[in-house]
Amino acid sequence: METKYQALFSPLKIGPVEVPNRIAMMPMGVFSPRLLSMETIAYTKDGADYYIERAKGGTGLIITGLMPVVDNMGFCILSNPEGYVKDMKYLTEGVHAAGSKVFVQLTALTGRANHGLTGITPAPAPIQNVWDPTKIDIGMTKDEIHQYVKNFAEGAKLVQEAGGDGVEIHAVHEGYLLDQFVISFFNRRTDEYGGSLENRLRIIKEIVEAIKEKCGADFPVSMRYSVKSYIKDFNRGAIPGEEFEEKGRDYEESFVVAKKLEEFGYDMLNCDNGSYDSWFWAHPPMYMPKACNLEDVIKLKSVVDIPIVCAGRFDDPELANRVIEEGQLDMMGMGRPLLADPEIANKFADGRLADVRPCIYCHQGCLGRIFQGKDISCAVNPACGREKSFALTPAKTPKKVLVVGGGIGGMEAARVAAIRGHQVDLVEKTDQLGGVFVAAATPDFKEDDRQLLEWYKKQMKDLAINVQMNTEATEAMTQGYDEIFVATGANERKLTTPGFDSDHVTYAIEALRYKEITGENVVIVGGGLTGCEIAYDLARKGKKVTIIEASETILNAFGLSAANYNMMMELLDYYNVRVIKNAVVDKYENGVAYVTETIKNYPNVANRAQHMFALGVQGMPKPHEIPADNIVVSVGYLPDDRLYQSIKGEQVYLIGDAKKPTNVMDAIWAAYETAMKV
Repeated sequence: METKYQALFSPLKIGPVEVPNRIAMMPMGVFSPRLLSMETIAYTKDGADYYIERAKGGTGLIITGLMPVVDNMGFCILSNPEGYVKDMKYLTEGVHAAGSKVFVQLTALTGRANHGLTGITPAPAPIQNVWDPTKIDIGMTKDEIHQYVKNFAEGAKLVQEAGGDGVEIHAVHEGYLLDQFVISFFNRRTDEYGGSLENRLRIIKEIVEAIKEKCGADFPVSMRYSVKSYIKDFNRGAIPGEEFEEKGRDYEESFVVAKKLEEFGYDMLNCDNGSYDSWFWAHPPMYMPKACNLEDVIKLKSVVDIPIVCAGRFDDPELANRVIEEGQLDMMGMGRPLLADPEIANKFADGRLADVRPCIYCHQGCLGRIFQGKDISCAVNPACGREKSFALTPAKTPKKVLVVGGGIGGMEAARVAAIRGHQVDLVEKTDQLGGVFVAAATPDFKEDDRQLLEWYKKQMKDLAINVQMNTEATEAMTQGYDEIFVATGANERKLTTPGFDSDHVTYAIEALRYKEITGENVVIVGGGLTGCEIAYDLARKGKKVTIIEASETILNAFGLSAANYNMMMELLDYYNVRVIKNAVVDKYENGVAYVTETIKNYPNVANRAQHMFALGVQGMPKPHEIPADNIVVSVGYLPDDRLYQSIKGEQVYLIGDAKKPTNVMDAIWAAYETAMKV
């Protein structure tokens, strides 16, 4: 293949199986009934097409989402053996037809990390649950362990019969059940499956031996592997650069374990970092550095000879090609970037990097939806998981379409309408496309947001959309169009608090885009996602920051993944951001924010009183006087639908923040779903 990235697009052998290039799709959960048949436990045609689309897009190795070998989730690979083998062939044959290989990931499930199944999913030994530390997950019997091992082998045989090229074992990774066996901090057993490292690895050894015996020595078995746990304590993860005592797996033991895994017969290690206690390493949000796990994975590569994969915000083909060329890594692993753009591998090969629709690492369309019991998808790619039903087709009758507003929602509506063959005019009242997303993308850790903006601007040019800047649409201008999308956005909600007319009080958009916050002491009014991100950004620049939040919780944004939530909480803690909840600013005067906090007698973690006496229905007021050289207000937005109200009709569509201010995913999805039908 003629490409700039020769090493990245060279073949690789995993055992005897040759993969056409060094790009692997990382396993991500697919559990919804539309994508996974609850009858055969194979992927439905919709679910298989989701994977096949990534193979067609040039991905060398597809690793499917985890498939239980035990029935603790209500299904497992052994539930309907004949049905599974028969139906999975559609997926395996489709991937092979595209020239790629497919591994199926098998899992023993979650142990103490189970969510909503406390007391049902066993751990190696009794141990506190991740999501509810007041509850203790039960320990496994030896008979159960032996049954799990047998089930892995039988599950792998079904994959082989269905045409799969190998299996991946999940995992000595992310703090799941098998990882809990290996890590002494979690494994409190006193029999042959606990204690010494040899004992803690026993189940891992027995699994691969059973699979090789059942499927043959040449059938590849990969292990999903966390190089380092980054656990400070139960439910506490370390952030990059933090000094801490590792309670999980550290480098020294990790390298020994990796060598053992190779000796046991594992054919590949698919690596990242973290645990459910430090979930943001395994599922890195935008706050994590790019390729955050690469340095640790390269260290591991030097101690084994089997192929090594690295994942975790690893989406730079230049970097991947270099480390593969230098022998520091064997494969580039990508998960969410392949949801955002299934053609990413082909675009890498062709050098069309500006055409790659970037993942913004928000987790809203993928993890967020999975844990809501919905189909896996993508915030920036509404067709993800709906490849056939949401494919864009030419319109029967080309129309003249007007899009009012050049924010993310407006540009998506224009893009989809143009792809379908309509003539599209887009008018934007400012001198810049992007709307409020331009402000949201300004912090340095939002490089992918900025790239998404550039991608959209390129789409406007490539699709020959007639964009008119510095033009405020009027009712008269909307005449003569067949279809009109009103995406006029939203305006920041303002507060009438005494003193907030001061030059030292700034609203979020101004603070993000235009005005440098120069004072040492900063008060953030509003503990939503934007307010917390501003607080984090200022605190790491050395400011003393206090968040004032009127409700009982901060980061109360629908669909926000626990990985993003937990990392932001760790960051606020690490940078000493003070958070006062149930509180309002009464006034701002002479550089002081006068705040009233309402103290309530909420139960503690043990469901007992926090205070010595009840505080009444309204609680007890507690005043604060907080030094504030600057105040930044971030209390949400109000939709601007004035134009829509004046022109609304059957062919006029109100989309994005102009309808209801929410998030990027809602804006893109509403625009796509409306424009695909016009």
